[in-house]
Amino acid sequence: MALKKAKVGLRLRRFREEQGLTQAALASALGISTSYVNQMESNQRPITGPVLLRLVEVYDVDVQRFSASESDRLAAQVGDALADTAHTERVPAGEVRELAESMPELAQYIVDLHRRYRHALERNAAMSAELDAGASTTAHEEVRDLFYAGRNHVAALDEAAERAHAAAALDPADLAGGLTALLRERHDTVVAELEPDEGDRVKRRFDPRTRLLGLSPHLTAGQRAFQLATHLALAEYGDLIDAEIAAADLSGDEARGLARIGLANYFAGALILPYGPFLRAAEELRYDIDLLAGRFRVGYETVAHRLSTLQRPGARGVPFFFVRVDRAGNISKRQSATDFHFSRVGGSCPLWNVYEAFAHPGEIRTQLAQMPDGRAYLWVARTVARRHGGFGTPAKTFAIGLGCDLHHAHRLVYADGLDLANPAKLTPIGPGCKVCDRTGCPQRAFPAIGRPLDVDDHSSRFTPYPSLADTDSR
Repeated sequence: MALKKAKVGLRLRRFREEQGLTQAALASALGISTSYVNQMESNQRPITGPVLLRLVEVYDVDVQRFSASESDRLAAQVGDALADTAHTERVPAGEVRELAESMPELAQYIVDLHRRYRHALERNAAMSAELDAGASTTAHEEVRDLFYAGRNHVAALDEAAERAHAAAALDPADLAGGLTALLRERHDTVVAELEPDEGDRVKRRFDPRTRLLGLSPHLTAGQRAFQLATHLALAEYGDLIDAEIAAADLSGDEARGLARIGLANYFAGALILPYGPFLRAAEELRYDIDLLAGRFRVGYETVAHRLSTLQRPGARGVPFFFVRVDRAGNISKRQSATDFHFSRVGGSCPLWNVYEAFAHPGEIRTQLAQMPDGRAYLWVARTVARRHGGFGTPAKTFAIGLGCDLHHAHRLVYADGLDLANPAKLTPIGPGCKVCDRTGCPQRAFPAIGRPLDVDDHSSRFTPYPSLADTDSR
């Protein structure tokens, strides 16, 4: 099967040049003619399935690099950047896609410029209001982009964590005990419970002078293991983490500090859920999150997040998109091993089943959904609640969403009984009202940016904020 939707010639040429290969050398390695390589690089011929498989086999390159999904991700980001401007004319989606496919480096430059533009606006607003929130928001998004660009997989840390788990022979039934012993033996660190007052406010606190690591008494066994693993990452694998940060070229100390915490947390998740054993269990149990949580003695959210990181070359799991939202629609975590994209401009879609989960606490909700570009997904959503302290202490409640492209859905237990081949079963969702091109949506909360409204005081419609484009298309 040929890759028809994406103009991958430029990406193929860039890959060849990175490898220091001539067209003749690449052709020889792939068992095709030099003229065939030349035609693929000039987009005169598509990359066929057999050629792509041979490319992956010879060079162990990620197949996603040459797929349409990379262009989809970049086109969505460019679309956000162009929509979030003062222009009244909306750039046609076809032109945005053409840019992302034909000139990905230029498209990425536009995305980076937009991020800097937003950073400048936020800093100006912060100074005007005498607040210091703008830089923090930007640093947070910069770190989130770091994981997003790597498809939420950090190979060096994942491999180191898996080796560490095997070397320490950690037992899932007592991860916290094994990690406590490991910290004592290797780092002369004593683990103890924090005093109740401090433990109400702090999950983990380390005193370098006394080598005492205090943990909150409110932590579950799985949370306790995660905090111990995070400390081990910082104590023993700091150089590896610093190397990842240096390679990322982040903008400032705040972003680097947040990245250090994020990477230490990544290592912790990979240590308590080691790649090989966890992937084998996930495939065996058909990605049943509850069963995996029981087998590895961790929480639902920890398993769901780990599933979104299984993208090791040669041993890939289902590429998932992971999201955590609150009742108000705030997205506090968003990680992706796939190309699914929700906009930063204008919130998320109210038809998305992640929000429906709040009406059914503790129940797993499934949804077959389709984005305006025609791509379809299976979504699994469930609420999780956290509470520490006594009566009257407010609980934190989130909805955890895990989604994958529909062609992977048969691998999941959650697809059992669903009519995956029936287009009528797909719920039409979008990237957020302000940038969504979908017409006729009764849930639209805002007019689409760059689309003039059809204002008519002689009529009233069921669809809110109709645009002139909608009227013209009828």
